Amino acid sequence: MAIELRLLAWSILLGFVHIILSAQARTNQYGLTWNTGARDQEMPPLNAVAGCLRRAQDNFLETFPLFAAAVLIVMLAGRGGTLTQWGVQLYFWSRVVYLPLYAFGVRVVRTLVWIVSIVGIGCVLAALL
Repeated sequence: MAIELRLLAWSILLGFVHIILSAQARTNQYGLTWNTGARDQEMPPLNAVAGCLRRAQDNFLETFPLFAAAVLIVMLAGRGGTLTQWGVQLYFWSRVVYLPLYAFGVRVVRTLVWIVSIVGIGCVLAALL
């Protein structure tokens, strides 16, 4: 299997990690009754870690569809190559690093790592242009 598709699959798993960590942090704060209920009531703001994990999840879910679409288009067009291989690795590994940076509140480095992930998507797209 091409590395582009392999890292797309790993990115899906990373998305699940985001969802699970964020949900666990919210459950730790609000309790199991909240988690298993309808969640219709207004809740107090999330604590620092739960809030960071939620925002990191939201950020991942904003970039992942763009990454997935770019990878799938490149693979369907048969345009994979060195640039796309670098791009998917930049995206995936920077997103792996981004999660703990966000969770621990590391500000500037986190933003730089996010930029690297966007460059990765750009590399994949560049193979199409």
